[in-house]
Formats: sequence, structure tokens, C-alpha cells
Amino acid sequence: MHTIARYENICNYIHLPVQSGSSRILQMMNRTYTREWYIAKVDRIREILPGCGISSDLISGFCTEEEKDHQETLSIMEYSRYDMSYMFFYSERPGTLAQKRYADDVPEPIKKRRLAEIVELQNRLSLESNLRDIGKTFTVLIEGNSKKSEQDWMGRSPENKVIVFPKTEKPYQKGDYVNVKVKDCTQATLLGEIIESKN
Repeated sequence: MHTIARYENICNYIHLPVQSGSSRILQMMNRTYTREWYIAKVDRIREILPGCGISSDLISGFCTEEEKDHQETLSIMEYSRYDMSYMFFYSERPGTLAQKRYADDVPEPIKKRRLAEIVELQNRLSLESNLRDIGKTFTVLIEGNSKKSEQDWMGRSPENKVIVFPKTEKPYQKGDYVNVKVKDCTQATLLGEIIESKN
């Protein structure tokens, strides 16, 4: 974290998988951390790297998961304010410790309902995170054309968010740095315009 803070050319972003917000479930998953340890780590990131982008991995419906465990997952998402997450419901995999040790006892409809709640919350958190960036200017490395239009460039903000912005008359190319002011956003993407070149 201190190294990220020290160097401008390191992305201000950390992927911090949590899997579950319940210490009981984390122990069953054979994870080496607790809910309290994880929250302390998020606090430390916010202290050393204010505004750092944080993403996570989340699993709903792990063996024996109860509604209170699920609610702890939702609450740790709220606390951590993830910019994005990789979200799945638990499915048994042959040969894993969980498959050998525990019964896959959470009905699939419950797994899917809990996953839908996780996805809905993450969608809200992602949009709120992007809305906070409107009006800010970021140094962006041009990665190439936007997927949707060759009239637009695509790059990433220092917090690893995708940002799309129109091409200008100046002949920028992939690999150039530009200053981009965020004008609008979607749930997944920042939308901006080039202010001036950095190089």
C-alpha cells in the first residue's frame, strides 16, 4: 500500500477477495481471515490510499449458509464500498475440501435469490462510485478503441475504472497518456473528454 501511494505509475486499485462476510462461513471455507480482520484491512487501505479502488470476489449459498450469514455479506459489501465484484453462487466441485467435508445443502433457488441481492447491491455501489467521479480529471493511458465505437478511445482511470472518451483532431494513439475530465457515467463506465495531453 505504501508503495502504491509512493509511485504515480502504479494503479491505485486493490483486488481484495472476501468470499463471505460471515466469519463462520469463512472458517468453513478454510480461509485464514475473519470478518474483523478483513474490515481492518479495508480501513487500512482507506487510511493509506484515500480513494483507492477496491474490488472483490463474492460467493452466495456456501454449505450451511443461513440468512444471517448472507446479511453479513451484504453488510461487508456496504462497508467496503466495492467499485466492482466478481459474484457467483456456490456449486460443488469434485475433489475440493468443501465437497469432501460438507453437504451442498443450500437449495439452488435460495442461492440464486441471495446472489441476485448481492448483484443488485453491487450495481448500486458501482453506480454510486462512478457518480462520485463526475467532474474529476484523471490521467488516462489510452488502451485502444472503445468496444462500441471507433470514434472513441478507451482507457482506465488510476482506480482501474473503464473510461471512454471521444477522439479529437490531435493524432493520439494507443499508449499515450491524456488528461480526461469525467462528464457522465453508467453503472460500469466513466464517460469523459480529453482536456489536454500529458506527454
